[in-house]
Amino acid sequence: MRFKIRSFAPELAALALLIGLPLVGILAGALPLARYLEFPPRTHYIEHAGFAWPVFIGMAVVILAAVVPFVIRILFSRRLTAIEPAGGEHLLISALAPLPSSQRRFPAWGWIGILFGVIAWILAWTRFPWFAALQPYTFSPLWLAYIITVNALTWRRTGQCMLTHRTRYFLLLFPVSALFWWLFEYLNRFVQNWYYVGIGALTPLDYFFYATLPFATVLPAVMGTCDLLATYPRLYAGLIRFRPLVKVHSRPVAVLVFALSALGLAGIGLWPDYLFPLLWLAPLGMLASLQTLAGRTTLFGNLARGDWRRIVLLALSALICGFFWEMWNFYSLAKWVYAVPFVNRFHLFEMPILGYAGYLPFGLECALIADSLCRRRMIEETP
Repeated sequence: MRFKIRSFAPELAALALLIGLPLVGILAGALPLARYLEFPPRTHYIEHAGFAWPVFIGMAVVILAAVVPFVIRILFSRRLTAIEPAGGEHLLISALAPLPSSQRRFPAWGWIGILFGVIAWILAWTRFPWFAALQPYTFSPLWLAYIITVNALTWRRTGQCMLTHRTRYFLLLFPVSALFWWLFEYLNRFVQNWYYVGIGALTPLDYFFYATLPFATVLPAVMGTCDLLATYPRLYAGLIRFRPLVKVHSRPVAVLVFALSALGLAGIGLWPDYLFPLLWLAPLGMLASLQTLAGRTTLFGNLARGDWRRIVLLALSALICGFFWEMWNFYSLAKWVYAVPFVNRFHLFEMPILGYAGYLPFGLECALIADSLCRRRMIEETP
């Protein structure tokens, strides 16, 4: 397996800009640079604005306007969308039709994953004295169990899954995922929308090790969930021909999106109460625009002919994972809590209800990174 740096030029350029532009904004605003580079991050230096009904209602209207048309289209579509590739040769969503009921069986390793998950869940939400030393480390086992289970469910429905038939790609997702989420942890320094409690006084090395393990499960969880959802055509009925966006993948649009993303990233630390949604939107715009300018066909390319299947499935996959992230976090000893300006009310677990909208673009960001691994043919798929 050969790694070619130039094959990842858009991703590396996006990484450099995502790291550098917020720092440029901080320096331009004459804010103290050291607090944004503190590791582990302990200082809380942003006093967020309180809850505001006009902002809450406005954001809710925007979110509903974006989501409801797809929900209506799927619910009232009389024709199921065929299970076929929705993203060309680099499709990461399984395009296999479900097996006949008589041929379906749940694999033994899937049952092991479920049992492991049940045990991990009990240990995460209880406080046994004999388990106290390992209590803060229960999040990663929960997600390993989740990843095994969704792969087992996909295997049961189709006879294939990432774990068994794209094993090298599956394993590579873990280290890439760790790097991927560390980037969001870095961007959070500039808005401080979440912070961790119950982790004790960890050294920098301990903190890095403790955090990297659960971070490594993000991409395998989201992409595995997407594989599973793709075996249910009812979830994306009617989306193969729906509202085409003809120019969305053009170079002029890419230049505009790049410019807006860059400006937003530069200002995210200066106006965190107003630009905090860019924590989720700017990385998506930055990476997708650079990939388009590099001549690649991204997951947005199919929108020109109105094919929204993969977009919707990825967003839904991240939302489902987000539900489990927030639920398992709620009673864990080491956990995160939120400090979101203007909308920090009506919580489902620790997350304010409107915050779940951030998982929708996050699913697309996961796919842009995961697609890059397959696009360069770095992974030899098992037959």
